[in-house]
Amino acid sequence: MEASRHDEFGEFVAMRSTALLQLAMLLTGGDRHAAEDLLQIALMKVYGRWGRIEQPEAYIRQVMYRQQVNRWRLRRHRAETTVSVLPESGGTADTAEDSALRIALWAALGRLTKRQRTVVVLRYFEDLSETEVAALLGCAVGTVRSTAHRSLARLRKLVPELGPEESREQARSLSYAPKEVQG
Repeated sequence: MEASRHDEFGEFVAMRSTALLQLAMLLTGGDRHAAEDLLQIALMKVYGRWGRIEQPEAYIRQVMYRQQVNRWRLRRHRAETTVSVLPESGGTADTAEDSALRIALWAALGRLTKRQRTVVVLRYFEDLSETEVAALLGCAVGTVRSTAHRSLARLRKLVPELGPEESREQARSLSYAPKEVQG
């Protein structure tokens, strides 16, 4: 039975690791090394419970959210400098304008605080309600609202193209653009 559980876990990781790494990249502000660490820690924590988990992807995502929250709560300062790098996209043809907006948005996400970035990713990329985000982060719904509001205002300041109505149309095609930005 242990071998089949191990094989099942390996198959799951092989099938879903790309999507989970993308989420980790968003949570860490585009820092690939931190994203890989976050995903690896989450997978290690989940492996021991693998046979008892009903919805493995949801469970791993929740472990990743909580691990990232722990990182910004601990406020460990590292000597490394975080660098946002746009990962290779697969298959879709972007116009130069869309690519420039996506790069600017990645850079702006990297400039948010860890808490702001986590709220934006959970609320708008993962499409969780304010109540769900508050429960995951262990804070009040009002805290999620105010953090989301300040985060979106900062994103609009850092990427002015996201502010006016015409640029909302441009941002609409970006899969990780916040809902409010999408209009």
